[in-house]
Amino acid sequence: MTQPTDFQFSQGNLQDYLDCRRRFQLRYLERLAWPAFEAEPAGMNEQRLLNGAAFHRLVQQHLLGMPAERLSGLAGGTTDDLPRWWRNYLESAPSLFAQSETLGVEVSLAAPVEGFRLVAKYDAILRIRSESATRLAVIDWKTSQKRPSRNWLAERLQTRVYPYLLVEAGTALNGGQPVQPDLVEMVYWFAGFPREPERFAYNTEQYHQDKVYLAGLVTEIAGLPEGDFPLTPHVERCEYCNYRSLCERGVQAGPLDSMQDVAVEEFEFALDFDQVAEIEF
Repeated sequence: MTQPTDFQFSQGNLQDYLDCRRRFQLRYLERLAWPAFEAEPAGMNEQRLLNGAAFHRLVQQHLLGMPAERLSGLAGGTTDDLPRWWRNYLESAPSLFAQSETLGVEVSLAAPVEGFRLVAKYDAILRIRSESATRLAVIDWKTSQKRPSRNWLAERLQTRVYPYLLVEAGTALNGGQPVQPDLVEMVYWFAGFPREPERFAYNTEQYHQDKVYLAGLVTEIAGLPEGDFPLTPHVERCEYCNYRSLCERGVQAGPLDSMQDVAVEEFEFALDFDQVAEIEF
């Protein structure tokens, strides 16, 4: 493959590869910008992205110790989304963070995989204490209009990559102690559906499966010849891809209210990979 050896893998670009090899090539290898809308109405989609980014910043500042009453004055906007999400968060925070300690907010981790780096940026990592055990919870804030199903989330690489990297590279966050896979969980919290978080427990068997799977996936991508990036046979995936017109897969963007997820992280939080903390190669 034509990508450099310092190429950084993430759950985002690996997911793009699985969804459509051609999109991976256009977006990450050729770095081709294409001026097509991801969803319609375009103005509303952009506003939701802006609101989602603002929500992430509010929660980040709150978890870092800024009083909620000071932040609430910033939770305005031209739509009701941001104020509603912020109210939902404040009402859910006492139960969500009960007996917890914040280990990291907007923190990045990286680990080597087959000669490349696999990186992830976390919304929040908490240590949650209970009578039975102390667990490390990866919290990911979702501001999509539609709540994704558990099956859809289970199939997303984020659900595998984030717990895996926490085990691989989270020792420094865990007081110098190795992170045990059986004490990790992935929690998706939906700002529009605050009483319906989705939790995925992790374990040692899943960790070893992910290690083999991710190594194989990176090796597969790195070994592909330059021309082996075909379009996905799943044409329905093109509906929300901004390259669809370039690939002659349609012009009209898909409706925003049917979109499974809004990629706030890609919109707002571009990773500076040179600054990502990593374990030794």
